[in-house]
Amino acid sequence: MADDSRAFGIEIITPDRIFHKGEATMIEFNTAAGEIGVYKNHIPLTTVLAPGVVTIHKDGEDKMIAAVHSGFAEILPDKVTLLAEVAEWPDEIDVERAQAAKARAEERLANKTEAIDVQRAELALRRALVRIDVAK
Repeated sequence: MADDSRAFGIEIITPDRIFHKGEATMIEFNTAAGEIGVYKNHIPLTTVLAPGVVTIHKDGEDKMIAAVHSGFAEILPDKVTLLAEVAEWPDEIDVERAQAAKARAEERLANKTEAIDVQRAELALRRALVRIDVAK
């Protein structure tokens, strides 16, 4: 059982569901400025989420891993809320589809022309790589 003095609330919300609601002793995720790890009593912060792996730690239990694709994070001393465009557990990820998306994005980047939106292709590649990593 988690040490209640170190636990804080976690919510991951997407447009179509409450993806996860519970407690943790630490959460790790990617922001536009880099990776961040949050413990209870963190200073208040609002930041932009970047596509990446979210790792939820809880004392005495296995950590939970999910893929999150863009959004916002609100960090308060006793709660972290991630508002994500998409959030997926490993068993929800279609690995073949993610590998196909990776191949398409890599092809677009390798054969870029003026018609190719490079930033969009890079973001698609990042999302595919995150999905593949989480599904392992």
